[in-house]
Amino acid sequence: MSCETAENDLTQFSERFFREIAGRSNAIDNPYYRIYLIKMAGVRMEYIRVGKIVNTHGIKGDVKVLPLTDNINRFEKLESVYIEDDKSRIKIEKVWYSKGFVMLKFRGHDDINDVLKYKDKYIVIEEKDAIELPEDSYFIYQIVGIKVFCSDGRELGEIVDILQPGSNDVYVVKGKDIISNVEKEYLIPAIKDVVKYINIEDKKMIIEPIEGLIE
Repeated sequence: MSCETAENDLTQFSERFFREIAGRSNAIDNPYYRIYLIKMAGVRMEYIRVGKIVNTHGIKGDVKVLPLTDNINRFEKLESVYIEDDKSRIKIEKVWYSKGFVMLKFRGHDDINDVLKYKDKYIVIEEKDAIELPEDSYFIYQIVGIKVFCSDGRELGEIVDILQPGSNDVYVVKGKDIISNVEKEYLIPAIKDVVKYINIEDKKMIIEPIEGLIE
């Protein structure tokens, strides 16, 4: 695999990375995973996307994975994973790295034909296998759905999405204009100067709007 091909792969998935990345949101600036819901054997369970299989590697069943995590070495601690839309757990036999990609060998998958079906599929893990987050850091699923209030008690709306345009996350809050009562979306930067309080259990956030933020 040439460097040019690797760069093309990364370019192809970069835009999707910021919108679909399964991960973590931090009230103080951090990249993240996205957690999502799937049905396994009829049971609704929560899983976290940690990588995307972008291609096979060689002819012996290895796969090349675009990591969707800021801790690429976390794959070494995983004994098994799920493939999105697949109902069986797959054990990891070997992990190594190449040009920013994670290379995986699944146990019992010893031929390229065994893994072709996994191309363009996400690798997901159970929530219990997620990494421990630093203080003041949260998974996206914990943030989305939170009600946002201004420090004076006014309800601004509900967080419906999280963007990562640069150095800090941005919460997309859907609510109504405080003056006109017309539906409106607010973009709230996830920084200490603005986000003053988060209670995950109560699904509540309090912000101190800077000038022009909610006008």
